[in-house]
Amino acid sequence: MVASRSARTRKAAVEAGPLGSVSIDVGSDGAFVYKISCTECTAKGDKKWSAYRPGEDNGYLAAMDRWTFHLHEKHQGTDAPCLAYLPAAQQRLHERREQP
Repeated sequence: MVASRSARTRKAAVEAGPLGSVSIDVGSDGAFVYKISCTECTAKGDKKWSAYRPGEDNGYLAAMDRWTFHLHEKHQGTDAPCLAYLPAAQQRLHERREQP
């Protein structure tokens, strides 16, 4: 059984922890686009910092990896379930950087 969009949003929100605000849109290709925003940080002006990036790579794993890095770098001491996956996220980043 495939999880509904609302169920995926709830799961991602739990993983993101108390500083994350999660929404899921549907992209032009029909795929889910995950947007995780920080409730404390701003990026430009009054716009919230977000793991969303223009382009195709906004699936669950990519967005959650970016969010995990943000928490690790900017909010040390914050507890969020996604931080348990930090070593795996760092490994994926390392592998992407090594690709030609």
